[in-house]
Amino acid sequence: MTKRVLRVILVVGAGMALLACSPKIYGRVQLVDPAMKPVVGDSSDGTVINMINTTSALENASHSVMVNAQGEFASEKDKVSPGMYKVEASRIGYLTETQSVEVGRFSRKELEIKLKKVVEGKRRSIEGARSDADKIVNPGEVNIQPPTM
Repeated sequence: MTKRVLRVILVVGAGMALLACSPKIYGRVQLVDPAMKPVVGDSSDGTVINMINTTSALENASHSVMVNAQGEFASEKDKVSPGMYKVEASRIGYLTETQSVEVGRFSRKELEIKLKKVVEGKRRSIEGARSDADKIVNPGEVNIQPPTM
């Protein structure tokens, strides 16, 4: 009798554990310079992570989360269903990074995402310009013609 009760408890416990293991996408985001070295003084907090299910019905196709102050993110419970996902991390001033992952019924996928800083170009000066105001081009000063065929 005791063995039977223990088996029932074990089966019920295992079933509950499987139900608690819903699909999940999680990981870390690191900001790096063009040489792939960590950027000092800039936090990945607030980086947007889009998770797009490419094999799901349209109404369940996407889910977004934000990266926390520790650089970590995780999909919300019951927002990720099994299928192929394109996970896209984007932040102003950094190149968008996209990774593809397959999520199973009870699987959890961990991602390491490195966002590379965009190097700002140096502004060329316009010859003959005496001030910044001389460098501004107003739309009304430009004569755009449709292409001729």
